[in-house]
Amino acid sequence: MNAFKWKHFESHIILTAVRWYLQYSLSYRDIVELLKERGVQVSHTTIMRWVHQYGPEIDKRIRRFLKPTSDSYRVDETYIRVKGQWKYLYRAVDSNGQTIEFMLSANRDVLAAKRFFKKAISSPHNQAPRVITVDKNPAYPPALQQLKCETVIPQATVMRQTKYLNNIVEQDHRFIKKMTNPMLGFKSFQSAEDTLKGIEAMHMLRKGQVKLQHSPVSNVAEFINHLFGLSA
Repeated sequence: MNAFKWKHFESHIILTAVRWYLQYSLSYRDIVELLKERGVQVSHTTIMRWVHQYGPEIDKRIRRFLKPTSDSYRVDETYIRVKGQWKYLYRAVDSNGQTIEFMLSANRDVLAAKRFFKKAISSPHNQAPRVITVDKNPAYPPALQQLKCETVIPQATVMRQTKYLNNIVEQDHRFIKKMTNPMLGFKSFQSAEDTLKGIEAMHMLRKGQVKLQHSPVSNVAEFINHLFGLSA
């Protein structure tokens, strides 16, 4: 399927604008100016629509190229402002700092924790957890117990509620916050979710979690083009 059908701009221009926004701390109007220097006239709202459409698509397409993560989960939530209210971005990395999974949630409760763990385990690049390290969020123990009863998570999985062991995921939040803080909040939950999928995908690329034909990806622009079947 042609992902760029009916678009008025060349696919390379669209992907370049989307990649810049998701990879660097740039506003939509910054990208308008950068493209103008290259002879391309485009509005900031058009770029915004591109990000909302192709950010999730990048996340979807890189999944089959992700390297396996370890069975040691470090789980934490960070806050994202949506329509003036705080929402919760669940994130997990392994003991090496590689992204396991992420999920934006309107709530911070047992149901949200269960959905997040299920999403993490269902991803092909992840193993079932041997150990899960979390903070003192009281929703995690009952969520884990319910998933064990449902045989979603192995009975032998150990949960550790030890804050200092979670420094690695808290440090990893910094890149995401660096990208989202200048955005001054999102206008809707859907736009936040779509944008975060692209930001997290680019973050995994930056951390070297993606391989192509058994080799790490060295040129992000070329790889993004490759995902959409475009030549360099």
